[in-house]
Amino acid sequence: MWKNVKLGIAPIGWTNDDMPKLGGNLTYEQMLSEAALAGFSGTEIGGKFPTDAAVLKKALSLRKLQIASQWFSAFLCSKSYEENEAAFLKQLDFLDDLGAKRVNVCELTHCLFAEKTSMFGSAKPKANAEEWDRLIDGLNRLGHIATERGFKLCYHHHMATVVQTLAETRRLMEETTPGDVWLCYDTGHFTFAGEDAVAAAKEFAPRIGHVHLKDIRAAKMKEASEEGFWFRKAVLEGCFTVPGDGCVDFPSIFSVLQEAGYEGWMIVEAEQDPAKANPFEYALKARHYIQQYAGI
Repeated sequence: MWKNVKLGIAPIGWTNDDMPKLGGNLTYEQMLSEAALAGFSGTEIGGKFPTDAAVLKKALSLRKLQIASQWFSAFLCSKSYEENEAAFLKQLDFLDDLGAKRVNVCELTHCLFAEKTSMFGSAKPKANAEEWDRLIDGLNRLGHIATERGFKLCYHHHMATVVQTLAETRRLMEETTPGDVWLCYDTGHFTFAGEDAVAAAKEFAPRIGHVHLKDIRAAKMKEASEEGFWFRKAVLEGCFTVPGDGCVDFPSIFSVLQEAGYEGWMIVEAEQDPAKANPFEYALKARHYIQQYAGI
């Protein structure tokens, strides 16, 4: 049986912060209403959400939703630690006001989100030895701050960034401090990187502090790898989808997480063009699938 697990869905199926034209006509209120109607308990902060915590809390309360977490863009490899810390503290204050206890940190130095460059193989971004040292030291320091304030800093391995592969994620986990730095385990990003998401769940289970449930369409993934898609093209071409609509072995992943005693949020996160994949329809698909295979 699951203990203390909540299920949410991210705004990215409705509106895309990286590509604002996707879902540009959709409001955050619609996103929240449809998430609640589909049976989810919470969400993550989206770019269209109010920055006034009181305004956002009212909108959430009306729909009986909670905020699970928020993305934090780190530049520990390329900017001063102090600059990163100041932005981090400001974000923790906002999340604290909302009652959230997770923050998803991703290092964006060298990231290729906006570049028309392959994110596969030797083309993917890499951090040099000095940058790795800065990243590890910075994460440990930010993670300690988060822990003292009752948060879990969860590092988000991500396509088109310097921590994309299983080996890179393993190094980051091995070199950071357990208890201060956790993993935001993403089923889709491990799969898209050519890794075994089930094996990754088993390996990192003790350090998983947050979960993103993303599925991958196998044929599109093969095409993306062979043709060297850039990240935004992967989104536009429909590589990503909700659980149950792709090739990820979610039943095995749910089993691993349950046996490991995972506690916290599991968030459906699928970057799609809402004009092609109706957000409410896909939210319902995901909710029904997770109920069937995870019993949540």
